[in-house]
Amino acid sequence: MFGEPVGRGVRDVARDVLGWLVRVPRRLVWAVGRGAVVVVRVWRRWVRVQDYRVAAEQSEKLADKFVEIRELTLFRWKVTAAVVGFVGVVLTVGHLVYGSVVLWGAGGVGVAVLAVVGRCEDGPAGRRAVLGGPRVLTWTMDAQVLVDAFRDAKLIGRDETLRVVERARRVGAGWAATVDLPATRKAADVIRGRDALASALAVDEVQLTVERVRGRGGHAGRVFFWVADEDPYAGPPLRTPLVEVERWDVWRAVPFGVDARGRRVELPLVWTSLLVGAIPRQGKTFATRLAAAGLVLDPHARLYVFDGKGGKDWTAVEQVAYRFVCGDGREHAEAVRDHLVGLVAEVQDRYARMATVDDSVCPESKITPAMSRDVAFGMPVTGVVIDEVQVFLENTTPQLIGGRRATLGEYVADLLTYLARKGPAAGVVVVLATQRPDAGTIPSRLRAVLGSRFALRVMDWRDSNIVLGDQMNTRGYDASTLLPGHKGVGILRPDGEADVVAMTVRTHYMPNADWQTICARGRLLREAAGTLAGHAAGDDVVGSVDAQSVARVLDGGTADGWVVQLPEPLASVVHHLGAELHEREFVPTAELVTALEVEVGAFAREMGELGCSPLRRYVAGEDGARRVRGYLTADIRTAVGRAGAEIGSGHRD
Repeated sequence: MFGEPVGRGVRDVARDVLGWLVRVPRRLVWAVGRGAVVVVRVWRRWVRVQDYRVAAEQSEKLADKFVEIRELTLFRWKVTAAVVGFVGVVLTVGHLVYGSVVLWGAGGVGVAVLAVVGRCEDGPAGRRAVLGGPRVLTWTMDAQVLVDAFRDAKLIGRDETLRVVERARRVGAGWAATVDLPATRKAADVIRGRDALASALAVDEVQLTVERVRGRGGHAGRVFFWVADEDPYAGPPLRTPLVEVERWDVWRAVPFGVDARGRRVELPLVWTSLLVGAIPRQGKTFATRLAAAGLVLDPHARLYVFDGKGGKDWTAVEQVAYRFVCGDGREHAEAVRDHLVGLVAEVQDRYARMATVDDSVCPESKITPAMSRDVAFGMPVTGVVIDEVQVFLENTTPQLIGGRRATLGEYVADLLTYLARKGPAAGVVVVLATQRPDAGTIPSRLRAVLGSRFALRVMDWRDSNIVLGDQMNTRGYDASTLLPGHKGVGILRPDGEADVVAMTVRTHYMPNADWQTICARGRLLREAAGTLAGHAAGDDVVGSVDAQSVARVLDGGTADGWVVQLPEPLASVVHHLGAELHEREFVPTAELVTALEVEVGAFAREMGELGCSPLRRYVAGEDGARRVRGYLTADIRTAVGRAGAEIGSGHRD
């Protein structure tokens, strides 16, 4: 009773199979033909550089790119001819050696490939191919995908497009491209929106590097960006090349690390100062030692090293240091104070002596390389390296300076401020490191004169701004966003680099063993040059210094010339203006806000509480006189005198 249904099912299957076999040749021919059309069209678009040509036409810059498009077209024609010739030679040789089976096999493979490409499920012939996989691979082949990414990130409008200045190309372990933004857009906006662009390109933000193209060939709307194939800061740390160097010239920038693209980043020492800030165990001490290593390996350089943490991190440098303090007790803070007072007096003496030197030797009242190496001048480049500087700045031991009371920490802050402001021209380099980068620890008057900044990972954007500068997070540089696993990776804001606002750097690795090797080599160099002195030579005696003269040089405008007694931000304003406090009549608010790195509203409120009200005055500029807000220096001097009188009255009481 089941025979008839089974027989009917077998007949149906046989009929379906027979029908399929009948249709296969026709469908195969159709699919192969469709596949051939698709392949020819794709090849034609590729050889004519269609994606690049369309992008240039959309930006109305086709004429500017005509030569480049023509050269690329000719190159792709040559590639096509070379591939066709190579395949022809291979098939000919195969036919001569193995017979016609090679040609039949190659033909079968070709038919199968064309049939797969042209199968009906993929849509009509001549369709636009959709590239799968990560979009970071897609935009290297299709410029329109890049334009869409900028639109999705809201960096350009829906009706705006990009001009491709340099097409996507391989650079190191990633892809790079240069584009021009629409006329109303700025590169700074793209840098600030880097995270959104990374999301649109489907990559982690650490893989995306965005830079404004400056200098010749650059402008405010030209952007270079580079996308790494993988996390550029992963992998083993890079050992410092200084461990293999026999000696170093402190006038040369020291190798500090590498950027995301693996390019060497150097840190200048002379003419600047450095602030390093981070939370614990992020590589702060290692980064500070990289800067100090350049001083250690120059036998003509002199080192003051003060370690507020204690331990083994800096003990190796004792064998080369001119002055060395390690510890966080009161006696250590007082030793640091005494050494800094002596150094301030030495800077004063250097300026006095440079004023008498012939112009051919010292043409600009600045130390020269020849002067720093000449023992007769006694002006070696001197580095002041302080790790955990907050230990000394927060010391509350009472002091009586210039007839007025202050804390030891305030005294140290003013001494460091003077050295950072006046010391570079006299050959003094200040390097400060702290794990507490907050406004209460490092006064604004001190931060304002530290030229170079390096921020490893910190807790939030406020701490990042204190290290890097006010509102740097709104410009796309926020050290609180660095990943915890990226040890030794930080944001460097170099001094004197007009083309670079800031950059992310992976510092070189210098463990204690390498540090000890470098310090031992530095001692041998000094012994050979006859420049070993101070603590390293067993001499810790500090010469007598006129403390009153040092207090006077730290002039803040009070009766006795001691600035730490002035309230903030008045003290920082006085430090910034210096002698100009008595020479200028008016100072714009914008100048003070930029120099002191403070927020405009808070600054105006605090100055108002001190009796200084802003007003508007006309100031001459390149485009004529314009009216700006600012303060009369007469009002500032009055506020200084009022603060000094109040302090003096309090002391008498």
